[in-house]
Amino acid sequence: MSDFTNTLPHGDLIERLAVLAQNSTVIDSSFYEQHDVKRGLRDSNGKGVVVGLTEISEIISQKKDADGNSVPCEGELYYRGIPIEDIVRGFIDEKRFGFEEVTYLLLFGKLPTAGELKAFSELMSSMRSLPISFVRDIIMKRPSVDMMNVLARCVLTLYAYDDNPDDVSIPNVLRQCLQLTAQMPLLSVYGYQVFKHYHDEESLIIHRPDRTLGTAENILHLLRPDGAYTALEAKILDLCLVLHAEHGGGNNSSFTTHVVTSSGTDTYSTVAASLGSLKGPRHGGANIKVVRMIDDMKNNLDSYSDTEIRNYLMRLLNREAFDRKGLIYGMGHAVYSISDPRAKILKSFVGLLAKEKGLEEDYTLYSKIERLAPEVIADKRRIYKGVSANIDFYSGFVYNMLGLPPELFTPIFAVSRMSGWSAHRIEELSNNGKIIRPAYNAVAERIPYVRLADRH
Repeated sequence: MSDFTNTLPHGDLIERLAVLAQNSTVIDSSFYEQHDVKRGLRDSNGKGVVVGLTEISEIISQKKDADGNSVPCEGELYYRGIPIEDIVRGFIDEKRFGFEEVTYLLLFGKLPTAGELKAFSELMSSMRSLPISFVRDIIMKRPSVDMMNVLARCVLTLYAYDDNPDDVSIPNVLRQCLQLTAQMPLLSVYGYQVFKHYHDEESLIIHRPDRTLGTAENILHLLRPDGAYTALEAKILDLCLVLHAEHGGGNNSSFTTHVVTSSGTDTYSTVAASLGSLKGPRHGGANIKVVRMIDDMKNNLDSYSDTEIRNYLMRLLNREAFDRKGLIYGMGHAVYSISDPRAKILKSFVGLLAKEKGLEEDYTLYSKIERLAPEVIADKRRIYKGVSANIDFYSGFVYNMLGLPPELFTPIFAVSRMSGWSAHRIEELSNNGKIIRPAYNAVAERIPYVRLADRH
């Protein structure tokens, strides 16, 4: 059987058919307003359309004023009703890691006691392994240039290693979710090591996870040839995992988790679908764009003066710099306007890491961009809400300082977000909801059928 897609004549045909397919599906943008359809499930002010209820997390970006009008406010994020600032302050003040505690909180709706946290952390550590020969037979057999593709393939393949993959009872789903949460760092780092070995001809170094370490420390241990890291590095990576663990049920990948779970399918298919959502550059890849934008800026600036930075930012908006998309990456958020609480928390630690790495000048550049970009955007465009730095603005800088390669930026996001996805999957199953099936208004004209011989 010939390969339809790899022969030139077929390639030409596909190009022509692609144009035909695209032209046949373009809908007049005015129809959305006529039919009162919210594109992207967001209204004209960017506010999300309510499609469900959740107890897992809450985002607040607006509050009522004295006259009952909604006005922008400092962004707030709650995990199970607890402010994210209080959660972070709790484990930072006690000089311990927070990701396992947050995973417990999101899954079970309460903060663990010391004994419960110890038992849960030990359970997670015991699950931080892969089936025998999985790295050799699955990850190494077909290396990929994209680590999110590696994660999705591996997760789907783990279905075949599960003796009870399709059981959607809560105990079985919880077991599967915890196992995948524990395995995700291994799949990510091993996939990257294999990619570098086969594509860049670097030495292949595969460390075994250390069961005495938590998630953040194990990521650094697995990634680095000598397995070494500083206490500050592990502390800040753990903080990033906490801040990315969950962000309201309305984000694209968590909504995907609810939608796919509602069909009654298995955990592996659900997580693979959520990974596919996160892989999209509009969702999980923004911090990579920030890093590349900053690199381009540094290569095109004579100095880091406010005037030079402002001019470059204006060139970005005018589609004259970087990728010419007219965007200042890391600025603005679909929900937050005045501030992203996650960015504020992370920034308070970024300076410490920059000092340890001798990158204070870079930190100053980031800080200036954060200050100047909202002013430039306000001068250039009419915006319906304020613009502030989001967490992606600083997380890419942090990952760079930690020596994490860009190929792992989004997979690290997935490592963290497995906590939120797991909680949302269990929430959907626990409430016995109906299959999620939104309606689309059909706007195509009715036309008569024409016999084949009469078509032109």
